[in-house]
Amino acid sequence: MTPSLSDQAYETIKSEIITCVLEPGQQIAQSQLAERYQVGTTPIREALQRLAQEGFVQPIPRFGYVVSSITFNDLHEIYELRTILESAAVRLAAMRGTDKQLQEIARAAGFTYVYRERQSYSDFLALNAEFHRSIAGVAGNRRLVDLISRLLDELTRVFHLGLDLRDSAEEMRDEHLALAKALCDHDPDRAEQLVQSQITRSQQRVLEALTHRLSGDPSGALRQAVHLVPPD
Repeated sequence: MTPSLSDQAYETIKSEIITCVLEPGQQIAQSQLAERYQVGTTPIREALQRLAQEGFVQPIPRFGYVVSSITFNDLHEIYELRTILESAAVRLAAMRGTDKQLQEIARAAGFTYVYRERQSYSDFLALNAEFHRSIAGVAGNRRLVDLISRLLDELTRVFHLGLDLRDSAEEMRDEHLALAKALCDHDPDRAEQLVQSQITRSQQRVLEALTHRLSGDPSGALRQAVHLVPPD
C-alpha cells in the first residue's frame, strides 16, 4: 500500500526533527514546509497535527508551529522510563527468546559508526534503534516495542546534537555485544544489569555533550532552545 501524502510528510518532518535538521526551538510554518517538500498545505497540516499530538512540535497561534524544546526534566524522565522498560524487555527476551532469535540479535550487535562522519551517525542510530526494538520484539510484547521505539525517537534528537564530543564507537559496540551474549546465555539478571549500566552511561554522555555545546554557545540561541536547567 502506497503511503498517503500526509504519511509521507509526517515521516519526512519527523525525520528532520529527530536528526536536528529542524532544530529544537525552530519556528516552522505550513507554507514553508509545503514549498520545501513540494506538496500541498493539507498533508503538511495533517502531519504537523499528528506530530503535535506526539510532542515533537507545539502550535503557535497565528503563526504555525515550533519544534519542541529539550529540557533537563525531559531527559531525566525519558532515561528513567527507558531504564524501566528496557530492563523488563531484556529480562523477558532472555527468558522467552529462542536460541535462533537471540543468535540473530547477536549477529546484528556489532554495528558501529565512523567518528565525525554525519551520515555514519544517522546509520548507526537507525541500527541502534532497531537493535533495541528487536530485543523488545523477542520479549513478545508489541506495546513494549512501541513504547521503546518512541523513547528512542526522542533520544535520537539528542544523540545527533552530541555525537561529535568524543569517539565512543568502540565502547558502544562492546556494550551491545556484551548484552547480546547475556541474552544468548539466557541470563536475565546479567542482561538487566548490563542494560541498566549502558543506559546510565548513555545518559552521562548525552548530558556531557549538551553541556559542552551550551558552553560554546555565546549567543544563547541553543541554550534558549534546549533549556538545560536542573529540575527543582
